[in-house]
Amino acid sequence: MTDYSNDKPWMPPPVVLNLLIINTIVFLATIWLERMGYYNITNMLALNSIATGRFGIWQLVTYMFMHASFGHLFFNMFALYMFGIVLEKFWGWRRFLFYYMVCGVGAGLCNILVPGWGLTVGASGAVYGLLLAFGMLFPDDHIYLYFVMPIKAKWFVIIYAVIELIEGITVADGVAHFAHLGGMLFGLILILYWRKHPFSKF
Repeated sequence: MTDYSNDKPWMPPPVVLNLLIINTIVFLATIWLERMGYYNITNMLALNSIATGRFGIWQLVTYMFMHASFGHLFFNMFALYMFGIVLEKFWGWRRFLFYYMVCGVGAGLCNILVPGWGLTVGASGAVYGLLLAFGMLFPDDHIYLYFVMPIKAKWFVIIYAVIELIEGITVADGVAHFAHLGGMLFGLILILYWRKHPFSKF
């Protein structure tokens, strides 16, 4: 485990910082490339369903670094900043990065199993995995809902998971709810594995 005890509490540790930078650069680069006429960049790097015939195995990674709008990018990066700082300081950079990528890829795998999805972008699946981890590791810490109402992390995670499940089943709103749940599911499996094998390399 890496010791970040002397760091400024607001300063992101290396993996979180680099993820913030990479996501922002990819977002800006995608806008620029599309304005230059490279309109296929999104189709190539976003996560396509297998049924479209445009699916590529690399998309399970690249889709995590693409976002549909500035708001989409901002809220994902804000959540990455909030929960990622705590988790990377707790786990160390190697385990944190492994966890983040497993949750993101797992979210993508779950999403391509849902009928009707043609294109998915965003770090939300990995971020929901971070939320799950925070709730499991620090269950009694408070998260401020809408920056006002304090709620224990364990209840926050449960409420969000239930909402995602209900909306995934009942609402056609263009949001990849099952990718969010997939990120949480893979995060849960990995944390439970680590609890049984605390000295595993990852």
